[in-house]
Amino acid sequence: QVQLQESGPGLVKPSEPLSLTCSVSGGSITLNNYYWTWIRQPPGKGLERIGYTDYRGNSTYSPALKSHASISRDTSKNQFTLHLTSVTPEDTAVYYCAREIRIGILRMYDSWGQGTQVTVSS
Repeated sequence: QVQLQESGPGLVKPSEPLSLTCSVSGGSITLNNYYWTWIRQPPGKGLERIGYTDYRGNSTYSPALKSHASISRDTSKNQFTLHLTSVTPEDTAVYYCAREIRIGILRMYDSWGQGTQVTVSS
């Protein structure tokens, strides 16, 4: 039984950094074959994959966000954290953390956090 829970600020001012933490229980983020992922959904838009960190802590990002996002982890707390630099109102979204599993060339997400709303506004 894997559970994920997002935490972080709900309101951020433009140009400020943003950090959101995903706390994982019921499964280790160091376990091979899982990819710990951040996904967001802006208002009125579809889901956007931000990036993920693997069992070794190596992270990969969407090309659109690679200069904007980074993901770190704390294995002692079984947490991984999304960092966005210099946010803009376009970063307003519901942010989810999720566990990705790969089956062949396919990817699916078998566990999700409930999501956390982040609003970027002055």
